[in-house]
Amino acid sequence: MKVITSTENNKRIAKNTFLLYIRMFISIIIGLYTSRIILEVLGINDYGIFNVVGGIVAMFAFLNSAMTAASQRFISYELGTKNFDRLKEVFSTSVEIHVVIALIIFVLAETVGLWFLNTKLNISPERMVAANWVYQSTILSFMLTVVSVPYNASIVAHEHMKAYAYISILDVLLKLMIVFVLLVLPFDKLISYSILLFSVALIIRLIYSIYCKRSFKECSFNLVYNKKLFSEMFSFAGWSLVGNLGFAIKDQGSNIVLNLFYGTVLNAARGIAIQVNGIVSNFSNNFIMAINPQITKQYAAGNIKESVHLVYTGCRFSFFLLSIIVVPILVNIDYLLFLWLGKNVPPYAPNFLFYALWASTIASMAGPIVYALQATGQIKLFQIVICIIMVCEMPLAYLILKLGYKPYYMMFATLFVTLVGLIARMVLLKRLVGEYSIRFFVLNILLKNMCLILLCFVLSLLIKQIFPENFICFAITSLLSIIATSTLIYIAGITPKERSFVNAKIKFFINKLLVHKKAY
Repeated sequence: MKVITSTENNKRIAKNTFLLYIRMFISIIIGLYTSRIILEVLGINDYGIFNVVGGIVAMFAFLNSAMTAASQRFISYELGTKNFDRLKEVFSTSVEIHVVIALIIFVLAETVGLWFLNTKLNISPERMVAANWVYQSTILSFMLTVVSVPYNASIVAHEHMKAYAYISILDVLLKLMIVFVLLVLPFDKLISYSILLFSVALIIRLIYSIYCKRSFKECSFNLVYNKKLFSEMFSFAGWSLVGNLGFAIKDQGSNIVLNLFYGTVLNAARGIAIQVNGIVSNFSNNFIMAINPQITKQYAAGNIKESVHLVYTGCRFSFFLLSIIVVPILVNIDYLLFLWLGKNVPPYAPNFLFYALWASTIASMAGPIVYALQATGQIKLFQIVICIIMVCEMPLAYLILKLGYKPYYMMFATLFVTLVGLIARMVLLKRLVGEYSIRFFVLNILLKNMCLILLCFVLSLLIKQIFPENFICFAITSLLSIIATSTLIYIAGITPKERSFVNAKIKFFINKLLVHKKAY
């Protein structure tokens, strides 16, 4: 059996990260353009309706998120142990469980969710019919996403990021086509938009299924019932469900609280902020997606030290990658949103985005820790604790709004639970795997990273004060901010060994360019 070295793992992670970043850049460009046009076509009120109604369905996403974590963990684990017979059983069992979950979501959405939509949400009566169309289309789209999870998990676990990137690009291209179709359709724009999104979800679901069946032998579904495996996966998913329930209440519950106080216009503002924040967060999420399978596989193979090293590296570099893009956005938020949306920027959208980005920089360090916890298989206490912490955001947000503070102050609740949740995860990981150090994480990763980004932010803010506010100066200040942030990370963020590695890569790249130039 071939032994996979650390160097080979690093090369694979780097290659997969590069492919995911190509996918991300294309997705960002198309996503920002389509979002602007959709906001113009739908208007602020209908855009707000789309966000808050979709939020109800997303409340049930914790069921799917729980099984996503279970599928990825078990498939990656079996690939690490090289047990391919059990891998086939894991995949088929995962498909069966996801079909059951899709049916449960359908029942919950058509009862509790439908009642809440029509009796509790602050939506104008003349748009309730359109809101219900959006709701039903979103439910169907979400069910398709649920049954696709085992296939997506197989692609990630096998580290076939090229296929994942191509399919994701096709997804955003189809959504771009929706924009042009929407401009000429004579029907209700909000209803048409929701139906077209469902059509895209159906096409993508079929493509994932066909690719996986042709590429991976285990992705041929057979009706099986391994009671022990079913129990293991459902137990893992059950406790993951508890933690993801906390995130559902944290994110969508706060959105509903905002709707109850201020209506759909502020939902549009928060929706814009969350969308931009989600796009930006992909800068670190792509790296995490590339490194996560290796964390699980190394743990499964008994290489605990290598797994620990990957977690620490993942925490730092996911933060660095996000900081490089977050800092210039933080100092140019108002102009950036104006440049993107023109005069259609919803009230308080810049404020919501400002605090959402800070929360994301903290949350970016959590991903590798979560996957390390999941790799152990002992997640009961972890999920209970995280659920309790995340649920606290909604009552804190409600209290802030009830006391009469401005709506974007509710984001302080987000910042608080994000920071507490990050530290809690590392404490729990230390309890399970003694090789981790809480002191090292807090001092050498968390505090060092936060001091670094604050310094970058202040420096970039000072740079911005020199220039007037126009497009050329926006481009110049953004570039200078990226350079300043990258330089500070290079000097104070990465280790001497990593710095030598970067130097070698830069030298290799320059030499390659010089050789290529001489050839001509």
